[in-house]
Amino acid sequence: MNSLSKESVTFLTIDESGEEQRIDNFLFRHLKGVPKSHVYRILRGEVRVNKKRVDQTYRLKLGDLLRIPPVRVAQKQEVDEVYIPALELPVIYEDDALVIINKPSGLAVHGGSGVSFGVIEQMRRARPQAKFLELVHRLDRETSGVLLLAKKRSALTAMHEIMREGVSDKRYLTLVLGQWNNARQHVKLPLFKFDTPQGEKRVMVREGGQASHTIFSLQKNWPGYSLLEAQLKTGRTHQIRVHLSHLGFPIAGDDKYGDFARNRELMKQGLKRMFLHAHSISFSHPLTGEPMHISAPLPPELASFIAKLDAQEAAKDNL
Repeated sequence: MNSLSKESVTFLTIDESGEEQRIDNFLFRHLKGVPKSHVYRILRGEVRVNKKRVDQTYRLKLGDLLRIPPVRVAQKQEVDEVYIPALELPVIYEDDALVIINKPSGLAVHGGSGVSFGVIEQMRRARPQAKFLELVHRLDRETSGVLLLAKKRSALTAMHEIMREGVSDKRYLTLVLGQWNNARQHVKLPLFKFDTPQGEKRVMVREGGQASHTIFSLQKNWPGYSLLEAQLKTGRTHQIRVHLSHLGFPIAGDDKYGDFARNRELMKQGLKRMFLHAHSISFSHPLTGEPMHISAPLPPELASFIAKLDAQEAAKDNL
């Protein structure tokens, strides 16, 4: 293990990448390899913001002058860095605060859990000039559709507050197996997270789990299938998938909570992915307050499967 000695005091002027961030979290990121205990020690003693002491909860402001004392950073032996290809995804909307993309199925939103990189890492590589770029929320790897990224920390914190307060409206389209009859149905079932023996994350309906609420609206029926719109009132992990599976209406193509035998048949019929698409979100712009409504059409592979169902139904009607 090598050590890198920073022999002199460092002065940093806070830009948008650090604005509104707690100073302890900023220092953890800036001083990678330094134990947290040591970061808190220099915070109590030698760190200064605009020549004054601050506590660990202080939120940095644009233009703050941060003084960091000399530290020794323990660094691991160099390893080959993971190659992250630049990827600019289809942009639905962009301004100074937000970039909203149409994420394809099969692409993780971030690295981790066996995935080296995802949307956020590839977008950062594609936009080296961006001072700040962070995910506002997440989508499952298999789910396509509307995904929000913040270009300013102030926009990120405001969007998180909007979502915590429940004043955004996120809607998904999903094709389920079975005949759904209710035009509109509220589903409130507690969700419990657990790990499988293989170490995979799973969710199940169980008393004592996190409260969760989805509103399902029937869009169309075919023999053996139903197209639903799902409106999220809470944003739990795998919420739509588990609610539907528990009710006996698994999502077509869902490889975690679905009907695996039917999924094999669906693959032969051309549906090679889970039919879950984040098709719209409405919210007030985090900085201007302007009403926003963003939507993404069904991707071709899902739209074509719906067209097949329509064609089969039409053929039967003509018999």
